[in-house]
Amino acid sequence: MAISQKYGRTFHYPFSPGTTSDDRIQHDYWQHLSRIPALVHTEKLDGENNCLSRLGVFARSHAAPTTSPWTESIRRFWQSIKHDLGNLEIFLENLYAVHSIAYRQLDHHFYVFAVREHDQWLSWEETRYYAAMLDLPTVPEIKVFTPPLQQAIFEKEVLEIVAGPGAFDAHDAHSGRPATMEGIVTRNAAQYPVAAFPENVFKYVRKGHVKTDEHWTRHWQRAPLHYEGGKHVDHHRQ
Repeated sequence: MAISQKYGRTFHYPFSPGTTSDDRIQHDYWQHLSRIPALVHTEKLDGENNCLSRLGVFARSHAAPTTSPWTESIRRFWQSIKHDLGNLEIFLENLYAVHSIAYRQLDHHFYVFAVREHDQWLSWEETRYYAAMLDLPTVPEIKVFTPPLQQAIFEKEVLEIVAGPGAFDAHDAHSGRPATMEGIVTRNAAQYPVAAFPENVFKYVRKGHVKTDEHWTRHWQRAPLHYEGGKHVDHHRQ
């Protein structure tokens, strides 16, 4: 039994090409999205979903705290903040290990994308606030906006955004060639209930975005930062 609630699966847009057999698609996304007064696009980063709470550091499963070697640094950081978290659960992308995308302009290894408190997902403004309080960056914000009147205009803009390399100069981790960003996440900029997650968060993911295999954990590599140092980043090497 899980000791805390994991992050729910984010539903794909119907025009997101990066779906797999176990992914969910929000076919009625426009019905939900068009009713939200303010939305925010953020870049979907190619990392591991980690959660920091007073109970520990969790990866995708919340059955027990994670002990993976690529979370060693964030677990040490958690030791310094665990008594300050209270009921807050901080969800972040852990980019310490290279997955399918190698970022050549990476500033940090850990980027906050959501904060949960009890049965509420906090607003984007509050998420940024708590991330700053913990001295952590948030995932790159692309824009805060109100939904356009036409669905076609919205989808065209999403496709234009995801054609870019993203904030950290994405490259294919295997070929070394320049790559487009993994995708974007669109969320309600305001607070909303945990139970209403599927109607408030949506994503677009590029086709063929996962290129890791079952041997990835044996041969993982630490992601370099474009400057080495950083307050919460060490110089670990395998």
